[in-house]
Amino acid sequence: MLTFDDMGSTGSANNDGSNNDGSEKRVRADDKRIINCAAVDVNQLMPLKYKWAWEHYLNGCANNWLPSEVPMGKDIELWKSDRLTADERRVILRNLGFFSTAESLVGNNITLAIFKHVTNPECRQYLLRQAFEEAVHTHTFHYIVESLSLDQGEVFNMYNEVNSIHKKDAFEMELTADVLKPDFTTETREGAQKFLENLIGFYVIMEGIFFYSGFVMILSFHRQNKMTGIGEQFQYILRDESIHLNFGIDLINTIKAENPDLWTPEFQAHIVEKIKQAVELEYNYAVDCLPRGILGLTAPMFRDYVGYIADRRLERIGLKTIYGTKNPFPWMSETIDLGKEKNFFETRVTEYQTAASLSW
Repeated sequence: MLTFDDMGSTGSANNDGSNNDGSEKRVRADDKRIINCAAVDVNQLMPLKYKWAWEHYLNGCANNWLPSEVPMGKDIELWKSDRLTADERRVILRNLGFFSTAESLVGNNITLAIFKHVTNPECRQYLLRQAFEEAVHTHTFHYIVESLSLDQGEVFNMYNEVNSIHKKDAFEMELTADVLKPDFTTETREGAQKFLENLIGFYVIMEGIFFYSGFVMILSFHRQNKMTGIGEQFQYILRDESIHLNFGIDLINTIKAENPDLWTPEFQAHIVEKIKQAVELEYNYAVDCLPRGILGLTAPMFRDYVGYIADRRLERIGLKTIYGTKNPFPWMSETIDLGKEKNFFETRVTEYQTAASLSW
């Protein structure tokens, strides 16, 4: 029997998984690749190569929550009262309208576009976890809409009826279109670049830029003790999205490292242009949400904030910053910082039972 260290140095492999000398062929972690891996069965989880993917999976599993755990009584009372202005209601409705569809777009992209072309089992394991979390987020917006007795058709159809939301969703759906074609493959450089563009479009732009203006707006209510049930659920979503973003950036950077021919100057310039387009779309969305400003928030503040966030995302995938703006919402840094997540976890409404403590 070959040892792990012997693999690759003795005998060639047959189609049945054995070597020509009759010994079995064992999987080597070094043989794994994120895309276009023909050497290792995608079902062969161990030995792990991308330990960061498994860590993200474990972190996700530790974050279980459901929207129905969060009481909505105070939100319902406030929503039915006259203590919210028309502009405050507009911000809440616009954000529910955007997120209710955006989370579905992300979930569909994972299951229909990304999962098929990722040839690594530990990364697929995380993608399955993330897909579940996207379902929980979609459940969250249904729960909020139902709790507040909102017009379901109005909220869930805003992506068709509100231009600033429609343009952001259309931008993302365009990135998915080619990857969903039956003959799409990552085995060509063009196809692999298109796949990398999709990953950047959803992890860096959708989850890393588009979502963050909404987080600021809703958490600004929460900071002033308004709509605290919705605010708490957005805190949970933000915690999930921070891990999604970190996984996506690790995924993108590993594909770049394994396929350096994809990261050409022309492709980098193309990605920068996509991010610039996204920043303008997000700023226009902020203008639509905040025509007069509320809770100390104004649309010009989001020009700076979205530029600041975009620069941070550009840096993490190895591109130069382009905006140089400061963060007008420094309180968001602590909320986002996963290094401080322990304090946030201590505020959880419900503690989940471990397997050892479950009663059957």
